[in-house]
Amino acid sequence: QPGKPGWRRRRRRIRRRGRRKCCVGSSYRIFLPLGGTGGRDRNVATPRDYYFALAHTVRDHLVGRWIRTQQYYYEKDPKRIYYLSLEFYMGRTLQNTMINLGLQNACDEAVYQLGLDMEELEEIEEDAGLGNGGLGRLAACFLDSMATLGLAAYGYGIRYEYGIFNQKIRDGWQVEEADDWLRHGNPWEKARPEYMLPVHFYGRVEHSASGAKWIDTQVVLALPYDTPVPGYMNNTVNTMRLWSARAPNDFNLRDFNVGDYIQAVLDRNLAENISRVLYPNDNFFEGKELRLKQEYFVVAATLQDIIRRFKASKFGSTDSVRTVFDSFPDQVAIQLNDTHPAMAIPELMRIFVDIEKLPWDKAWDITKRTFAYTNHTVLPEALERWPVDLVEKLLPRHLQIIYEINQRHLDHIASLFPNDVERLRRMSLIEEGDTKRINMAHLCIVGSHAVNGVAKIHSEIVKTQVFEDFAELEPEKFQNKTNGITPRRWLLLCNPGLAELIAEKIGEDYVRDLSQLTKLHKFVDDDLFIREVAKVKQENKVKFALYLEKEYKVKINPSSMFDVHVKRIHEYKRQLMNCLHIITMVPRGCSSTPAAPGYHMAKMIIKLINAVAQVVNNDPVVGSKLKVIFLENYRVSLAEKVIPATDLSEQISTAGTEASGTGNMKFMLNGALTIGTMDGANVEMAEEAGEENLFIFGMRVEDVTELDRKGYNAQLYYDRLPELKQAVDQIKSGFFSPNDPNLFNDVVNMLFHHDRFKVFADYEAYVKCQEKVSELYLNSKAWTKMVIRNIAAAGKFSSDRTIKEYARDIWHVEPSDLKIPPPNEPRDGG
Repeated sequence: QPGKPGWRRRRRRIRRRGRRKCCVGSSYRIFLPLGGTGGRDRNVATPRDYYFALAHTVRDHLVGRWIRTQQYYYEKDPKRIYYLSLEFYMGRTLQNTMINLGLQNACDEAVYQLGLDMEELEEIEEDAGLGNGGLGRLAACFLDSMATLGLAAYGYGIRYEYGIFNQKIRDGWQVEEADDWLRHGNPWEKARPEYMLPVHFYGRVEHSASGAKWIDTQVVLALPYDTPVPGYMNNTVNTMRLWSARAPNDFNLRDFNVGDYIQAVLDRNLAENISRVLYPNDNFFEGKELRLKQEYFVVAATLQDIIRRFKASKFGSTDSVRTVFDSFPDQVAIQLNDTHPAMAIPELMRIFVDIEKLPWDKAWDITKRTFAYTNHTVLPEALERWPVDLVEKLLPRHLQIIYEINQRHLDHIASLFPNDVERLRRMSLIEEGDTKRINMAHLCIVGSHAVNGVAKIHSEIVKTQVFEDFAELEPEKFQNKTNGITPRRWLLLCNPGLAELIAEKIGEDYVRDLSQLTKLHKFVDDDLFIREVAKVKQENKVKFALYLEKEYKVKINPSSMFDVHVKRIHEYKRQLMNCLHIITMVPRGCSSTPAAPGYHMAKMIIKLINAVAQVVNNDPVVGSKLKVIFLENYRVSLAEKVIPATDLSEQISTAGTEASGTGNMKFMLNGALTIGTMDGANVEMAEEAGEENLFIFGMRVEDVTELDRKGYNAQLYYDRLPELKQAVDQIKSGFFSPNDPNLFNDVVNMLFHHDRFKVFADYEAYVKCQEKVSELYLNSKAWTKMVIRNIAAAGKFSSDRTIKEYARDIWHVEPSDLKIPPPNEPRDGG
């Protein structure tokens, strides 16, 4: 009704969603229990109160399905999949849940009848601060797909009280602020104190005839919080269980005077700090004791929980201790998301050998058949190597177990390759040197039955370079599982206009089977469809331009090309090459995720980009044609706005350094064209769409290898390329930092003398490729036809496809097509 708040926006939403069966909720009646959840009268209720009322209402529709799903798993006792990750970058939950349950229209109507605006309520929700970037977001997409495919799956991680910091840009510099994402509470989680478990640290090991005993330990309690994870329109609701550290209440008040009691209470923080904060970088290893505590904390609590659930099943109820775990690998699959949960391997061995009293060989066979390991990086600085003395102090029994695993592993290698001492050194779990260290990737490989990379090119590098000796020893163990993204969040939720347009052409089944997007190929030459795709993109750009004007006080022309570079700030992602090109006045825009607070070069790159932006945006001639905008505090909810509005996606890492990338897939699905190197998943995107439908430039992996062999000399490129020389000279001269001409000396010095990622070597090819981009963009029809070809080729990059491959090749389970009946319908048998 005109006159009600947000009526124009609502009218657009109704038109956009009205014909989509996947969002029909006509059978639902939605009530907002404002007083019941917040104790507030409507006269004093705030928008946040209404958000919580709506969230609790939607959660109520989840709970019945959640209970039914767990009952179904209990009765059928399928193989359970446990996804262990130190990060789950979930973003917001409300809209995703409404879409997956088919509640969106009904909720929209109820909110509208109250004179409220749904989009405003959705914006109130905090992003869950549980991840950094690609690794954590991948885990979130996988949970969505596992629930949608009907797998009995659980995500296990840490309930960080403070997530990755909120990034602010002040005077061009990054400033970090605490991400207190739980300050208003979290309506989606449920504490489960009845499942609280002890986790031990420190202490010593006592050996006797009956075996080893870990004693005199310090105990921290792990309190689980459960979050429901709904599948898409199948009534399956799986569980993400996150652990929060609590100090035990084991001090006797009679033994304390008042001062001691107060100090004892204050000292509880030392234990509870374990789950306090997320380490802010998933591609740089920091050997901090607190991080190791976090890693062990999550796996120790999780394995206790897994074994409890296994013993409660019919497979774990055998009377004989020696046979009870025979079926363990047939009922339990544990996926290690990178090396962060690697301590799960010695921890499971400790449980089997020390507590359950299994013989070593049997325990090791069960352990290897249970675990699988996903590698996410080839960068040496990202591979975890824990100092032996730190592990010995914190987890003394686990160090003994790791030494035993290593000795038996090396004995096996020596039997196959006699007198090959160098091979033994390369393959050892223990790296000698000034400081003895445990190579956690080696531990994961030796202790798992499957090892996978996350894109074809990455998996090949893992086999032929990074872990070549291990692949030679057990070639059948190494696999590829190219990453994917969930189309529910990354199309239906963030780009409903495009989702509806696709559904009108090919039907709605593509939401569950993204490979059906290939049907769009027959519309590549359809003039009406071309115009409709271009119109959806333009509407998304207008919407994003309004957002920028509101939040950043920056006006941009929605008809201009939106050239977006979304990456964590890291030298291998080569934001510097983009920045150098900006200086040559080629149109572009830059949006980047935060830099880790201790990463000096990343912070200098951020400062340089903002300094360049300050000059470019204020130039009276250039500023009308070019805007450089650094969007601060990039996160999932901001990605959902940026990605649908993007024309050109920057994927310009040095070939052989990006494991896969998933941002590239999100942009492709949402109608952006890619400018990039043949790195990560870009290679497979080019295979699917045809290399002619991407803007590919620069060195391939073999070119980088050859350049390394010959020796990379940045000065040669600087001397040969006038545009590059001019751009670098402007930075060196202080043109972008007049108050401190030497401000960017470290950046320039790195580019000339310490650039492992060879920015100058690809610069010329990048400039020429950008010229091709600009030329094509002037031809709107040709550009949009290429966009349609990319969308039609994006089907492979669904996380549903990825999870099906994990299920078939690693976990040995089959996705279930069975739909669990909703709570208002009887189950099998009445």
